[in-house]
Amino acid sequence: MNDVSLREQSIVLIGFMGVGKTTIGREVAKKLYRDFIDIDEEIEKKFNMPTSEIFNTYGEKTFRKAEKQIIIDSCRQRLKIISVGGGAFMQEEIREVCLSECIIFFLDLSWDSWKERISLLIDSRPVLQGKNIEQMKKLFFDRQPIYEGHHSKVIIDDLPAEEAADYIVDSLKTAWDIHEPNGK
Repeated sequence: MNDVSLREQSIVLIGFMGVGKTTIGREVAKKLYRDFIDIDEEIEKKFNMPTSEIFNTYGEKTFRKAEKQIIIDSCRQRLKIISVGGGAFMQEEIREVCLSECIIFFLDLSWDSWKERISLLIDSRPVLQGKNIEQMKKLFFDRQPIYEGHHSKVIIDDLPAEEAADYIVDSLKTAWDIHEPNGK
């Protein structure tokens, strides 16, 4: 573990694409008065194009390389709320840095709840392009085990973003008080 106090560690939100990491992350950042970093947005800024175009123009390998560097740099900062893309955690180095430098919340959504969001996601998610529902289901369940590397899990099936954010903030404050009473 690094020498950054628990209260100063950045918070990382992980989970499958479209579960609400960005929406919930922005809420948590607002409630804790911290900066919010959306890794996908940072990559898009770096390449000056949307994720789907990066995939089409440069390929997934180039995207993943940029993603890894931005995540590692972000995790080493203090007092940030970081939303990590659904596929980023497939890279072991990313998992290790997030686990050692930050506090990770896994936003867990059931397949049935996620399935209801497909129409909202399909156009903006290159990993879903050209896949049928069975292939999407396989991808969803194949990725679930990698999300098990976390410090806390939030089941968000029937939880509005604001309530999920409140739950995360309350969990953090409780942990801070237990592990570092009086803010030390």
